[in-house]
Amino acid sequence: MTKPAIGNETFEGALAALEGIVKQLESGELPLEEALELFENGLGLARRCQDQLASVERRVEVLLRERGEMRVVPFEPPQPETTKPDVKRAKTTVRPDQDDDIPF
Repeated sequence: MTKPAIGNETFEGALAALEGIVKQLESGELPLEEALELFENGLGLARRCQDQLASVERRVEVLLRERGEMRVVPFEPPQPETTKPDVKRAKTTVRPDQDDDIPF
């Protein structure tokens, strides 16, 4: 199977180049102009990688839909369950002639 190409590079090659750029920028030893040029190149690589991933995701969705296996489920992070004591409240009945202690 061939690797997806991004420009003249594979996805993996572009990602490796991007990682190299990040390491160079994090070193803090580059002149400003060179750092800016690397940053620009890194943004371009990141955009191309994101586009490639989005394209692959769409292709996978199409393939799954064709097979009837597609089920889109919105992502919702799990919510922690709160543990509340099981309190049963007594049912109270207020009679019309009974004052309910409301001051107004």
